[in-house]
Amino acid sequence: MRKLVIAALVMFYCVTISLSQQPLPSAPAPSQQPKPDNQKPTAEDLDVVKITTNLVQIDAVVTDKKGRRITDLRPDEIEMLEDGKSQKVTNFSYVTLEPTRSEARPQPIDKNALPTPPVKLRPEQVRRTIALVVDDLGLSFQSAYYVRNSLKKFVDQQVQPDDLVAIIRTGGGIGALQQFTSDKRQLYAAVDKVKWNPIGRGTIGAFAPLGSEPVKSDNENDLNTEADLNEFREDVFATGTLGALNYVVRGLKDLPGRKSIVLFSDGFRIFNRNDPLGNSRLLYALRNLTDLANRAAVVIYTIDPRGLQVLGLTAADSTANLSPQQVEQQLSDRRSAFLDSQDGLSYLSDRTGGLTFKNNNDIFGGLKKVIEDQEGYYLIGYRPDDSTFDRVNGRVKFHHISLKIKRAGKYNVRMRSGFFGVSDELRTAASVQTPERQLVGALMSPFTSSGVHLRLTSLFVNTEQGSTMRSLLHIDARDLEFTKEPDGMHKAVFDLIAIAFGDNGQVVEQFGYTQTIKIKDENFARALNNGFTYNVAIPIKKAGAYQLRTALRDQASSRLGSATQFIQVPDIKKNKLQLSGLLIRGLTMEAWRKGAGLDSNDDRTKSAIDPDALPNSSPAVRQFKTGMALVYGLAIYNAQIDKATGKPNLKLQVRVFKNGEQLFAGKELPFDPTDQKDFKRLSAGGGISLGTSMPPGEYVLQIIVTDMAKEKPQIASQWMDFEIAQ
Repeated sequence: MRKLVIAALVMFYCVTISLSQQPLPSAPAPSQQPKPDNQKPTAEDLDVVKITTNLVQIDAVVTDKKGRRITDLRPDEIEMLEDGKSQKVTNFSYVTLEPTRSEARPQPIDKNALPTPPVKLRPEQVRRTIALVVDDLGLSFQSAYYVRNSLKKFVDQQVQPDDLVAIIRTGGGIGALQQFTSDKRQLYAAVDKVKWNPIGRGTIGAFAPLGSEPVKSDNENDLNTEADLNEFREDVFATGTLGALNYVVRGLKDLPGRKSIVLFSDGFRIFNRNDPLGNSRLLYALRNLTDLANRAAVVIYTIDPRGLQVLGLTAADSTANLSPQQVEQQLSDRRSAFLDSQDGLSYLSDRTGGLTFKNNNDIFGGLKKVIEDQEGYYLIGYRPDDSTFDRVNGRVKFHHISLKIKRAGKYNVRMRSGFFGVSDELRTAASVQTPERQLVGALMSPFTSSGVHLRLTSLFVNTEQGSTMRSLLHIDARDLEFTKEPDGMHKAVFDLIAIAFGDNGQVVEQFGYTQTIKIKDENFARALNNGFTYNVAIPIKKAGAYQLRTALRDQASSRLGSATQFIQVPDIKKNKLQLSGLLIRGLTMEAWRKGAGLDSNDDRTKSAIDPDALPNSSPAVRQFKTGMALVYGLAIYNAQIDKATGKPNLKLQVRVFKNGEQLFAGKELPFDPTDQKDFKRLSAGGGISLGTSMPPGEYVLQIIVTDMAKEKPQIASQWMDFEIAQ
């Protein structure tokens, strides 16, 4: 398999060998390098909520009566209260995050601009982690439309390269949580899936028009039964919404940055006129959710996308068959139901230090205010009493906390409402990290685990048989712990799991097994040097966004490794210009020169590019050194035929990026379709030399294909990451 891949690559770069004449520029000057991070909050600062036997620490935002943030309070100007009792403050500081970027005038979106490859974030680079949770279990048809448009605008204008964002639907599958990313391609794919859920509790509009309900029975028992069923249905879907939020909060717990959830929902009722004490099941779920969010340092913001509604008679209402008393009663019920439904949204935000945006038609404006609200906060800590974690009648007590401002004037304090009297130490001890949980935890994290270095390369390809996602998973054997057996064999055992998620969060394919590897002593050094590569092929029946996630746990050392890849599978049948995945590898310049002009079946070519000579430069690892040659190969689908020549008329361009900045852009070179057998599936390739001035680090190679056959050119691009090693 590896030799076939290499032979194909040689064929690809021989087609456009002139591309190798273009050198790469030197590394950016020091003034272009990122500035030191010494003035930003540390990871410890961002881990704001701590509830231990020695310290209760929370965050708070203080504003004046005009909503302006107060940042200069002194410790003697505040009083912390727990259950109404004053506490001695042991630490007090104000943490300033980066200035809000939403105030900058957004740049116009150029729909014709070439896409820029995303930057792969490390945990220490993340400033904000935002989960945009769309409650499609409780959104009306109208609300879903407005939310989708606002999310698209938010991704366009507000998401920054150092933001980790997920767009999650409460009615989606478990794969939804796997989509925290800084890759706007992935976010746009998630936005496209925000639609009205007909099985949820949301209707077409914010409320049903008068006269649209079927005629009800005069039997009071029938009326009560129908009301009970409707109330039960609402409770079930509301509980489902809270369950999804609980799952999201747990996923956010170990993520970096200032963490927040923005919930878009038409709301759910906690209290109503017939039950002033509230729905006990929902209240219990809400209290547990807010406690979990507070311990995870997650702020919950809520947005009611129904906006400012007319709660009186509207043109859609029909009163022909209703008496005046019935009209008034139904309008009263409508107003009460609408206002009651906002209680749950206010509860979530009030008790986690967030904000509720309701009765306002500007959803995007609410999102901007969420970003602006995260400029900074106070960190306040105190030593709890010994009785704080005592049980009362065998039950854990909920402690209410509040902050009093003693400075003259009127101020508004937003903070977390309280916590259950269970210390984080006890919760951690109760959560046993079994090998299975460790493996699943590594699989779920948006960051790769590097105890065992994995490299995942997933590519979309299309043949006459259909579309397939082909993946190469490389395992660095040096990270595994081998034991020497009595027969001289070297043995390693590891658990491997892989899950492919579709764009609806559902599992498309999965496998997991325990792998035992035994290597002869004479082959052991070579195996450590080369590692292992697994090949996985998953047939794709439907176009859309897919994600393959893998995790590995070495049984002997308990070291973990994980990797993930996002794949956008296009619809080939639409006859638009599309590209396959990009396959790249490195060669020595000597091998490149020897390969130029040679047939791919020539024995000299095969020996010149023996993969064992450069194990890390394979398509699965892509780790190169300066002075090497980088060659690439891909397929071009649906190229149009030029009427003048009867052949495709394409141009190819190479671009190289580092940290999101373009370092190199090659000239557009014509593609030669000679010897191509299928114009609908063209094989293309080329190469560049890696200049000696390129500093070590991660890079991205982007290939841009322009179809010139029509009056209006079509453009498609594909990219792949690689690394320059020391």
